[in-house]
Amino acid sequence: MAYDVKHIDPSDLTPSIGVGVSIPFSAGAVFNRTYKTKDAIKANLINFFLTNKRERYLNPDFGSNLRSLLFENITNDSLEGVKEVITDAVKDYFPRVSPTQIELKSDPDTHTVRFYMKYRIIDSNIEDQVTVDVEQ
Repeated sequence: MAYDVKHIDPSDLTPSIGVGVSIPFSAGAVFNRTYKTKDAIKANLINFFLTNKRERYLNPDFGSNLRSLLFENITNDSLEGVKEVITDAVKDYFPRVSPTQIELKSDPDTHTVRFYMKYRIIDSNIEDQVTVDVEQ
């Protein structure tokens, strides 16, 4: 009988060493650290989705450009186009992340779009989700 072998990231074996920075930045003058690879990947995805292209110094291609894509008229076709752009960008910047479900829900009354992505980390049994609200 075959079974899934769980891959454990070496940085997760030392629980006292931080591997990333959590989002939102809520500490006084210090960033809150993440101690597991799963949490660091989630924080990095949130950062990626909230960043527009040309916002990051020395890395102008980084970012999902989600906010600028959503300033177009919101239709079902435009939401499908955004899903394709997001899927391609995640493949480029996060090769260990495999999106399993992407949803975009618009609320014209409040001028917001809720972005939801369920994903799996490749070579592990870890599944998680990210939800980001974008205001127009």
